[in-house]
Amino acid sequence: MKRMALIRGVRYAYQLIPGGEPCLFLHGFTGAGDVFVPVLERMESYGCRPSAILPDLLGHGASDVPDDAARLSMDETVRDLDALLDEMGVSSCRVVGYSMGGRVALAFAAMYPHRVRALVLESASPGIEDADEREARRREDDRLADEIEARGLDWFIPVWERRPIFATHNALPEEEKARQRAIRRSGSARGYAQSLRGLGTGRQPSYWNVLHTLTMPVVLITGALDAKFTAIAERMEPCLPNAVHVTIDGAGHTPHLEQPDRFAAKLADFFSGAECIG
Repeated sequence: MKRMALIRGVRYAYQLIPGGEPCLFLHGFTGAGDVFVPVLERMESYGCRPSAILPDLLGHGASDVPDDAARLSMDETVRDLDALLDEMGVSSCRVVGYSMGGRVALAFAAMYPHRVRALVLESASPGIEDADEREARRREDDRLADEIEARGLDWFIPVWERRPIFATHNALPEEEKARQRAIRRSGSARGYAQSLRGLGTGRQPSYWNVLHTLTMPVVLITGALDAKFTAIAERMEPCLPNAVHVTIDGAGHTPHLEQPDRFAAKLADFFSGAECIG
């Protein structure tokens, strides 16, 4: 059951699933904290039950949609997460982030390294290095945001699901496709538009030049069928002082959906303190 917390003037919806060591799970664009519940259930079958904090990021799920897109920026978002952990009395934790949530997790670790015991980045990027490419992506994100607001979720969700990066979702069971669609529909056209305007890839700073400062253990997880993000992770791994890159066979951009047992087993190994999860 979702709870609500007033964090720095905005309302965050979140779930808190009790267990052992605390872990913050951060979902991707059009997701919500709910996407990780099946992962946690599978982790428990491997003898691992973290105390999971599952927020809906602003513009998603049941959390607020600020009128000012700047309130959803990367800087504001990581400050919110810092305050959310304070609200829960958590001084430090592991952080798991997928795609957009992976970008947020990386930024959080860069700004608050003392709060991050270990970091799991699934299909995530440190951002676009070239300023011109970043500006072009910002304009693309803004155009999509405007179209989402103008045409609504009935138009946007099928368009989003047909993106080439999600082509491997065709093999998912129909009930899983329906579950993901329901999570996407728990948000709003306005929320997704504001998220793109405030937290889209085009507005994210590049974190490539700070990777070397992140000394906590880092696991980079990508699907073997996702050539783009596998290549990004291969480049990231030597830049991070204490990182390992794990590829999951039979998965594309969303290993936690496409190969949930393998993904949960990797997380359980990492959470148990195994020296190598490759």
